[in-house]
Amino acid sequence: MKKLRNIAAVLAISVGLSGPALAEGTIGLVLSTLNNPFFVTLKEGAEAKAKDLGYKLLVLDSQNDPAKELANVEDLLSKKISLLLINPTDSDAVVSAIRAANRAEVPVVTLDRGATGGDVLSHVASDNVQGGMMAGELIVKVLGGSGKVVELQGVAGTSAARDRGEGFNAAVDAVDGIVVVASQVADFDRTKGLNVMENILQAQSDIDAVFAHNDEMALGAIKAIESSNRDIIVVGFDGTGDAVMAVKEGAMLATVAQQAARIGSIGVETADAILNSKVVAEYSPVPLQLITK
Repeated sequence: MKKLRNIAAVLAISVGLSGPALAEGTIGLVLSTLNNPFFVTLKEGAEAKAKDLGYKLLVLDSQNDPAKELANVEDLLSKKISLLLINPTDSDAVVSAIRAANRAEVPVVTLDRGATGGDVLSHVASDNVQGGMMAGELIVKVLGGSGKVVELQGVAGTSAARDRGEGFNAAVDAVDGIVVVASQVADFDRTKGLNVMENILQAQSDIDAVFAHNDEMALGAIKAIESSNRDIIVVGFDGTGDAVMAVKEGAMLATVAQQAARIGSIGVETADAILNSKVVAEYSPVPLQLITK
């Protein structure tokens, strides 16, 4: 990573010499989807910080499609952006887009979800493993160390889904009385969370708790549970407005809150540092908070 930081410095100098003044540079932001309140908030945080620092920010929505993501990155590269901020649709699939930016000598910073390849100068995200563990430990505590639980997984192949699942399973696997009776993908989507949870409820007569890798799936699961008239606790992840309200109303036990706006803001701050030849951290963690009633 030291070598990459040096590359960043060289790129920053070349951008400063060949393009507009750095304070007037253009940063590209490619998001996995804007059909999710978390990423809308992340975008707003990035926009506010870009405005403060004097950068033009071009935002594109990949609509959870890796092919669209690659097209978005190629579009931004054709516009001669100074740096690329990207929130991957898939940690493996995004490698092609990152390598396209590498070939164009455009520095890359990943947000919320990491990438498994390509040259990335910095990654800004919450500690998803820790967050998953926080959720698992809370469920273990509330159930008194004994019960049957369900895990609703996010988009397969994303670092967020992998890491949140890793932390959650580490917490519940450490307790003999906790059994995971179902673990299924619902793609971070509320409607899919509802549908998947309905199927699980039909198949499993005894469920005590649900951990969803994000709040959208958790909120979908809650609707399915309410329709079944069963008493099952639900823990989500992200701390979106709808989820926090659900916690306050008692429909959801808790949500592991990320600071979406802060991730976007730190992403732009990191971009600014790179473009001004400053050393940046390989990973900038954004603190998590467990929100309960």
